[in-house]
Parts: sequence; structure tokens; C-alpha cells
Amino acid sequence: MVLDSLPAFSDNYIWMLRDAQRAVVVDPGETAPVLGALQAHGLTLEAILVTHHHADHTGGVAELQALTGCRVIGPAAEAVPGDAERVRGGDTVAAFGLRFEVVDVPGHTAGHIAFYCADAGGEPILFSGDTLFSGGCGRLFEGTPAQMLSSLDALAALPGTTRVCCGHEYTLANLAFARAVEPHNTPLAEHARLCQELRDQGRPTLPSRLATELRINPFLRSREPAVIDAVRRHCAAPAATPDDEAGVFAALRQWKNEFR
Repeated sequence: MVLDSLPAFSDNYIWMLRDAQRAVVVDPGETAPVLGALQAHGLTLEAILVTHHHADHTGGVAELQALTGCRVIGPAAEAVPGDAERVRGGDTVAAFGLRFEVVDVPGHTAGHIAFYCADAGGEPILFSGDTLFSGGCGRLFEGTPAQMLSSLDALAALPGTTRVCCGHEYTLANLAFARAVEPHNTPLAEHARLCQELRDQGRPTLPSRLATELRINPFLRSREPAVIDAVRRHCAAPAATPDDEAGVFAALRQWKNEFR
């Protein structure tokens, strides 16, 4: 089993799991990268997994289904192109010989879901869409800070060896912000150096590992004293107090929104 990240648009990734004959893709915002990979490897597209409704994650779904006859599996609470099977948190999906658990992760969008497989080629894997990024999290377009914090808590509880496959190559920008929040975080500094080397070589920084994210991602670390102190110094906001976890998270997310 092979995991591929197919670049799309300026910074999206369409994820593909494939063997010698079949493939599953996640969040195909464009058709061409998927068709090119299918043709290059002589594959049949078995299924499309969709995490949320944004067009840069769904733009190729209907055409790919029409061309291949594949299954489409997406969030029950959001509009998904094509003839889609609707799933929600707690459901399981059997595809490509794998068992995916569906996790509700509202915040970026109201009905966002993630797909987790405990054993995909010997290792766990998470398709997190635009909820959890390497070094960051998605903007809160439709959900609340409390919802996003709860969603990230659910993902943080997965095994540390989990490969985190997110929807965008935002890593360097996210790590620049993370270092502003935690300038003395040594694992963060080392990870930023490694990711810069990867990008200098034209290689993706993804997938990340959940254990790494727990050490370097401020949005998974918003209860850490160093992060709380940084938020309080930056924002001077009454809500940014240790006993108001959602308030700290909201202030941290607003800081990131304004960070340049």
C-alpha cells in the first residue's frame, strides 16, 4: 500500500491510497491530478472520501464519480457533490480493504468530519481535512472556538504514531506563528528546520505525526502554561485566562488570523 500526496491548486493536497490495482482518494478539489495518477499507475478508483464541503476539496468529486463509477462518502451534515453516501461521527466506512472510523470535527465548517484508520499499511492514518494542520488548525468559518478545541482534543487522543494527512501545505507559515508563540520550544525549532529543508528540496512536509504535533502545534498545546502566558501577553484579553480554555483558544486563533 502506497500513500501519495497529489498537489492541487497552489497549496492543496489530494491524498491517495493505492495498491497495484485500486485507489482511494481524499478531498479531490481537482479532477486532473487524480486522473493522471490513476492512468500512470493503471488503477481503478474505488472510492472518494470527503471531509467537508469547500470547493477546493470537492470540485473534482462529481466528474470523477461520473468517469469511474466510484463510491463517494462524505459528511451527513454538509452538501457533497455526486451521489454520496452520508456518514457522521461514530460510523465506520469499509473501503479499499480498510476500516475507517468517522470522527465529527466541527469548527472549520459546521459538519466537518475526519477519517481515521488504525491500520493502513501497518500504521494508523488520519485524513484531517482542514481541521488539523501541521503546526496549525483551520480557520473558524462556521464553528466556534469551543467546537474546534473539542474537535482537536478528539484528534489529539489518537495514537502518537498516527500519520496526519491534512488538506494544505501551510506548514512553514504555521510554524512561523508557532515560534512566535513558543520561541523557546526546542522541538519546534528543530521541526521548523527540517520542514524548511524539505520545502527547499521541493518535497512536502506532510504527512506529519501526531506525536510531533503534540510537541510543536500551539493549537494542540493551548492549555500549556507557556502558550497561555504568550496569549495573555499578546492579547491582554480578559478571556485569555487559564480557567477559560475556550477563551484562550479563541484568542490564540485570532492572533493567528492577524499574524504576518
